[in-house]
Amino acid sequence: MQVMFMENLTPLFIALTGAAVLLQACLLAAMYWSMRKTSARMEALATEVKTKALPTIEQAQVLLTEIRPKLETITENVKDITTTVRTEVERVDATINDVVDRARLQIIRADELLGRTLDRVEQTSELVHKTVVSPVRQLSGLMQGITAGIEFLFARGGRRNGGSRDSRRPVPQDEMFI
Repeated sequence: MQVMFMENLTPLFIALTGAAVLLQACLLAAMYWSMRKTSARMEALATEVKTKALPTIEQAQVLLTEIRPKLETITENVKDITTTVRTEVERVDATINDVVDRARLQIIRADELLGRTLDRVEQTSELVHKTVVSPVRQLSGLMQGITAGIEFLFARGGRRNGGSRDSRRPVPQDEMFI
């Protein structure tokens, strides 16, 4: 019975295989037509690119060929200018550094000179104070003492004559001078 069952299935397998082959043939035909349409579109696009883009590309190549020497000249000029500027900047930098160093030295010298001058002014002020102001003060004090003594003596005699102690006139003080 199995043999018979297998014999009955054989035509079914043959029919299925035929249908599968026919389906593959249809798919291949559809792919062929699709590829043919795509190929036609690609050829049209390639033609359009050739007619429109290639002349532009050729013009660009001609333009680049004409511009190339000018670009090379510009590049050389920029290179030379850069070298010159770099050299000048280095010279200016060296000059500025030299000026700053000299200015720094001059400032140090001026500071030392000012310090020495202030020290001398202070010493001179102390010397003037010791040699002039102190003796003048002492002399002024001595004079005030003598004046007060003389006034006291004259005031005593004035009181005897009816004067009072408040009637003394004040002695103007000598202003100090330097």
